[in-house]
Amino acid sequence: MALAAARSGANIILHHAHSPADAENVAEQIRNLGRKAWVLEADLNNLIQTQNLMQAAFSLAPVNALINNAAIFKSVDLANTTIEDWTDHLQINLTAPFLLSQAFANGFQGSLPGRIINMLDWRALRPGKDHFPYTISKSALAAMTSSMALSLAPGIVVNGIALGAILPPGDEDFSPALIKNVPMQRWSKLEELEELIVWLLSAPEYITGEIIHLDGGRHLV
Repeated sequence: MALAAARSGANIILHHAHSPADAENVAEQIRNLGRKAWVLEADLNNLIQTQNLMQAAFSLAPVNALINNAAIFKSVDLANTTIEDWTDHLQINLTAPFLLSQAFANGFQGSLPGRIINMLDWRALRPGKDHFPYTISKSALAAMTSSMALSLAPGIVVNGIALGAILPPGDEDFSPALIKNVPMQRWSKLEELEELIVWLLSAPEYITGEIIHLDGGRHLV
């Protein structure tokens, strides 16, 4: 997503928690495109570091858009969800986007509307019983997307992307069973996500509060 935005002309501030080499590698690719890139490190489990992250970003360059993309995804059902599982998912998947969005809104000074994009999951709008704390946290983020769109208009537009089968979790493979209920009968292409991100970053400002499903129709089944 960062590279797609850079190819469309954006300068990029990258955040990472534990991957400095990977982040710097992406930053170098962005610079090779002729754009500017900075790297910031912060542990989103740490409230102070999370609250300071946006201030650090504003100190580097004007910030016109925020993509809340960090997430954790643990395969655990209701019966086996510990309070640590619950707290960890809410912190990364909900509290961090809240704090970052609030700080972005308080510091944004652009002449054109700012942009916030929350990365969701098709299950956020159709909660199931699997991945219980993850699903609940993403459902709450979907609700927050709508509420923030109301709260931050007209100065900032807020939209979400609900992903479906785009990349398998790290502990699974590309088993055909994972897409058996996807009407389009295939995995999404990364290029399709790139195109959607670039579009939302420049879409008509009259579009706010929307959650666009990039899931091949999975949420319809």
